[in-house]
Amino acid sequence: MFSVEGKAIVVTGAASGLGDAISRALVEAGANVVASDINEAGLAERHPDIPTVVCDVSKSNDCKALIEAAVEEYGRLDGVVNNAGIAGNGDVVTCSEEEWDRTIDVNLKGMFLVSKHAVPELRKAGGGAIVNIASIGGFWGEPGIVPYNAAKGGVIGLTRAMAMDHAPENIRVNTICPGYHETGMPLAYFADQPNPEMMRQQVADLIAARRMGAPEELANTVVFLLSDANHYMQGSVLISDGGMTAGYPWHQLTD
Repeated sequence: MFSVEGKAIVVTGAASGLGDAISRALVEAGANVVASDINEAGLAERHPDIPTVVCDVSKSNDCKALIEAAVEEYGRLDGVVNNAGIAGNGDVVTCSEEEWDRTIDVNLKGMFLVSKHAVPELRKAGGGAIVNIASIGGFWGEPGIVPYNAAKGGVIGLTRAMAMDHAPENIRVNTICPGYHETGMPLAYFADQPNPEMMRQQVADLIAARRMGAPEELANTVVFLLSDANHYMQGSVLISDGGMTAGYPWHQLTD
């Protein structure tokens, strides 16, 4: 049964985009959600009816306080969605050390820190599930975003390592790699281009489905991974990209 009814679940990066959609999908499916983000105003606007916690996932004390707040609110912890992430730009020459550090700290270290504090509480609950949101950028290189590619590739490795460590404790750890979805990060990228609409169309032309995904489409997959229907998937890497990485875009040659 696809049920998360009554499960206590923390979602990071919940003030916008995929994190917002994931939080809403979980609440609709009956979960008890704590929505977290560094953006306090965004949390208040998007999630006025559920508990929220302001958290910088790159800071251990913030992550500890987030997990403690969830356990205090609901008496237990059953799941975590490590979704918080930022863009990171530049090649190895042009990317500053500060940008590299901030991108790795949020996109990779943040998942390590939240999980560090969450796993002991999942143990107390008899097990649970962690879903890490990576990116198709973790599979390939893209020009000009070296810290982002490095961080998202690291998330895939982190997920597999955590799965090996914690499967015996009945803690499932899986990752989803989104492609282009209708969220702030890709839309901001398009907006920065000389011809945003042309760039948007060029991206859509690379996708087998010929369109970007809706955040809700990915959110439903997260609900499944956290649900009672999923008992045996462990260390898996799921791709939600409309077929963008499934093969060479042959349709561009025939359309």
